[in-house]
Amino acid sequence: MSKVNYAAIDIGSNAVRLLIKSINPETSEQLFTKELLLRVPLRLGEEVFTQGEIPASKAKKLLRLMKAYRQLMKIYEVDAYRACATSAMRDAANGKEVIETITRKSGIRIDIINGEEEARLVYDNHIEYLADKNADYIYVDVGGGSTEISLIHQGILRSSRSYNIGTVRLLKGKVVPSVYNRLKRDLNKLREQYPVITIIGSGGNINKLFRLAKLPAKNKMTLPVEKLVQLNNTLKNYSLEERARLYNLKPDRADVITNAADIFLLVAEHTQAKHIVVPTIGLVDGIIDSLYLQHHKTPEEQIPLPPTTGDENT
Repeated sequence: MSKVNYAAIDIGSNAVRLLIKSINPETSEQLFTKELLLRVPLRLGEEVFTQGEIPASKAKKLLRLMKAYRQLMKIYEVDAYRACATSAMRDAANGKEVIETITRKSGIRIDIINGEEEARLVYDNHIEYLADKNADYIYVDVGGGSTEISLIHQGILRSSRSYNIGTVRLLKGKVVPSVYNRLKRDLNKLREQYPVITIIGSGGNINKLFRLAKLPAKNKMTLPVEKLVQLNNTLKNYSLEERARLYNLKPDRADVITNAADIFLLVAEHTQAKHIVVPTIGLVDGIIDSLYLQHHKTPEEQIPLPPTTGDENT
């Protein structure tokens, strides 16, 4: 088969990512090859969670970024793409208006997806890393604005729920206590139904925490909750500047990484989970997997790279 390239854009509350993957030959053990991964920390949630909307300055930066991503997709000869916006854009009073303007001026169509679809995109097609298909798991995806929690029973995704508890939202002190209480109640119910459960962690912060833990090779993708507690306490003992310097963290990671750890530890506490499986995948990977499946079922429904539109000098 001829080479096919897919692209995924994740417009999150903390960062905006572009992932481009190509399909490998049928003889290859790996389905995809990663061609490009970019992350730009726009932090849209910073103003959305405090002021309720995306300011004009951030909207302009996002437009410029979408135009840049579009040019990169052209350079890499992307055949199909999907761009998804999550919690910050969902919450912003002017979210739809911003998206419409960016689509008109950049040619990039953007879908504002709900938390349930976000969770399903992240989970779908990644069951192969589950050690025991008959075991029970909760898939926890911690983002800047929200946390998605999905129940996996006997290898099947049974339910997904979204909670407005995210790292940037916590940083700004904008998590409503009632949302915390709802999460705790739901987790307690899960523990009653599934007394032995393992967490599958998703998101940039848990990936970084896993690497910082420096576990033996035998641990593979498994992070013991006890180790995460120790690491989180150590990180909290340092100032943001020390944290960034000692652990080689970018500023936009250093100020939220302990918030992410707190969320994962809250889930572990209420479910009594002892381990977190960290497969280092995210929303962009799920989007590309869904594009691949869609392409093989109904290729005419793919979203091709759009022609040049709007003011390229904006």
